[in-house]
Amino acid sequence: MPYRVIAVCRPAIALAPALAGIPHLVASSPAQAAERIAEVAAQPDVGVVFVDEDLHERLDETELGRELNRRLARQALPMIVAFPGPTWAPAPERPEEYVAELLRQAIGYRVRIR
Repeated sequence: MPYRVIAVCRPAIALAPALAGIPHLVASSPAQAAERIAEVAAQPDVGVVFVDEDLHERLDETELGRELNRRLARQALPMIVAFPGPTWAPAPERPEEYVAELLRQAIGYRVRIR
């Protein structure tokens, strides 16, 4: 079964997934993001949900977000992947660390990248 990819992001950056050809849902607050993610996660053909990093970090501010994080952590699919929004801060010196952390979250093991 082919799985779909969907993004959940703030209105200010909704153009990014659209330009990449990724269907997206807009959420203005962590509560709204939790609702959107729950809606998408209930669809059996969704394999990956990209979530704006700002919204993803703030999901635990809501009861639904906390419950959703617990439930999705026990499931294989959909994978929830936070993506960074635009920033004027300098890029990290070691982008491998960011990728290694994403892999650790996805597979549950720390991976060494050389």
